[in-house]
Amino acid sequence: MRSFIISAYAVAVCTQSVTAWGTLGHQTVGYVAQEFLAPKALAFVKSSLGTTYNQSLGAAASWADSVRSLAAYRWSAPFHFVDAEGESEFLVILGHTLTSTISKDAPLSGSCSVQETRDCGSGGCILTAIANYTTRVAQTSLSAAQRQEALKFLDHFLGDIGQPLHVEAYEVGGNDISAKCSGKTTNLHAAWDTGMVSKNIDDNHDGTVTTYAADLVAKIKKGTFKSLTSDWLSCTSITKPASKRFFLSDAPRDVEEDVHRLFSRAEDVAEASVTPLACPLVWAQESNSYCCSVVFTYTMGQDLCTTSYFTKAVPVIDLQIAKQGYRLAAWLNVIFDGATNLP
Repeated sequence: MRSFIISAYAVAVCTQSVTAWGTLGHQTVGYVAQEFLAPKALAFVKSSLGTTYNQSLGAAASWADSVRSLAAYRWSAPFHFVDAEGESEFLVILGHTLTSTISKDAPLSGSCSVQETRDCGSGGCILTAIANYTTRVAQTSLSAAQRQEALKFLDHFLGDIGQPLHVEAYEVGGNDISAKCSGKTTNLHAAWDTGMVSKNIDDNHDGTVTTYAADLVAKIKKGTFKSLTSDWLSCTSITKPASKRFFLSDAPRDVEEDVHRLFSRAEDVAEASVTPLACPLVWAQESNSYCCSVVFTYTMGQDLCTTSYFTKAVPVIDLQIAKQGYRLAAWLNVIFDGATNLP
């Protein structure tokens, strides 16, 4: 059985119907990750995915979207996102009630915020799902099929969390905002998922996912992203300065420590599934911040794929896809090799 149970809440919370990054974006995340896998992680990926997925995270990356509408997998739909909400948040410390440093998510007002306890909901979200499937993929008592399922969910969810509108509740993550992309009517969410990604690949990467992935890998290894990668693996909250951190859980953390802490609780799988992890939350906060700085800066009627909005969005798309591919590799490397093993 899965390590946490979800029930009929699915209809109420499955509000985001469009898939993050679309097939092309998710495949790119997977192909980027594949290039940075350590030996044991690579061996597990190849043996687990097998010929069905060409032994590749790229080929398997969109599986979770392909099954989410099936009756057998409808329970998984809420795990593709976290709805950053607008309610104020309070902390009670030593009998005193304090308003948190970032109290609400209101991207049109320049306030962006993700808080797991506020936004995840009782049925779970992408943050708890990543914790859950991290424990399951490493659980040797599970069947090969169950561990493959866990791997495919991680492959997908670590891509989803990098899409700004998958960590935003406003107008159903942009699904309810009409938009244009290359002259076609769409919505804001779909423009970010698919429209701008497809145009970016066609215009700048020879129209192929593999070329796009290779170009991003080159940026990571020796290009403009190389100097950024150490920060990508740091999971210190971007929303709390050191002077505002009250709890041990607020202390600086990185990918290795986050995964190792999770596994130290693995004897109690239920606890491991619901205990907040530092890294996924920080990744969600990073993505959500672009809702304030880029995503909602369009002009009504503007074609998002042929104007300055597209020019501004493409570097964010490139960065987020590259970043999450690199992080996916690091996450799997820690699980199977014990360390990130990345340059």
